[in-house]
Amino acid sequence: MRMFFLTASLLVGLSPMCMAGQVYKWVDAQGVTHFGAQPPQDAEATTVIKSAPSATKPPAPPSGGVIGDQKAIDRQVRKQVAEQQAQLKVFCEQARTNLAQLQNNPRVREDVDGEMRRLTEEQRKDRITESQRQIAENCQ
Repeated sequence: MRMFFLTASLLVGLSPMCMAGQVYKWVDAQGVTHFGAQPPQDAEATTVIKSAPSATKPPAPPSGGVIGDQKAIDRQVRKQVAEQQAQLKVFCEQARTNLAQLQNNPRVREDVDGEMRRLTEEQRKDRITESQRQIAENCQ
């Protein structure tokens, strides 16, 4: 609630600045500083706040280079996302195949340093659990 009031106060306080006209500052003969929307006739004034741009002016179009750069970045991001999805699909297919092998074959062997070794029942169950966890986390 406090943040809401802070934000609302900030917006209300700054909104006149966005729509403000020119504000002039000058010092009169007695040395008193004045501020006003109209410059004085008999004294020199300096502009403190310049007027906001006219609402009737259309905004300047962005340069073609910026739009072209953004489109190139978008294409590159889409390409990266597609590659990641393809890699994830391959990973999921391999993980499901490995899980099926582990579940259906109680005598699973693995290659360790060029030597084929059979997994113990405990190792097989650990690998099944790990495969199921990876599939649940990464594959839909």
